[in-house]
This record gives sequence, structure tokens and C-alpha cells, in this order.
Amino acid sequence: MSEEPLKALSDMVNDAHARIQASHEHINPVVEVRRGMRDAGIPADVMTIDCLRTRRRITLILHDEQPGMLLYQFITIEEEVGDDFQSMALSEMDTQKLFQWIEEHFG
Repeated sequence: MSEEPLKALSDMVNDAHARIQASHEHINPVVEVRRGMRDAGIPADVMTIDCLRTRRRITLILHDEQPGMLLYQFITIEEEVGDDFQSMALSEMDTQKLFQWIEEHFG
């Protein structure tokens, strides 16, 4: 997979993270790129955004077999990633939407 979609998503998440920290001190999300799926032979990159205070997680997946699409799921940190992902075109994602997701899910 091209690193471009992951880089673009990472940049948006980093920008949203900085905005959240500036305006919502109590949220302080933890962002991590996980290689577990790819290491297990599943052609996908996973990014998680966690809020340790609320124990909630936003999971974002870029799957090689669905180019141009972003899969996402709102769960808790304790939950296993399930199969009930929502999807949207990666081109429809932006920093503001990520900011709103973090604010709404973690606030």
C-alpha cells in the first residue's frame, strides 16, 4: 500500500489532536498507529485514538482492498475491534471532522 493515505490521515489526526489539546484540556487523546493487522497478514493500516479518562476509542482503518475508503468504529478501549465498521471516502475526512468526533466521543 502507498504510504500516502496513511500519511494524509496521520497529518489530519495530528492537527485535530493539537486543536483538542488547545481547547479541551481534560480530553488529552492518545494516538497510535498499529501494525498488528498487517503483521497478521491482513493488508490494512490501523490507527487508534484513545481517551484514557473515558476509556473510549476511535479506530480508523485504511484497507488495501478498499482504496480511497476510511473504515471507522467508535468503541471502548476494552472492546475488541468488531466487524461493524462504518465507512466513508477518505477524501471526505478532514481535520474538523476528526476534531468533532474526538470532542463528541471523548467529551
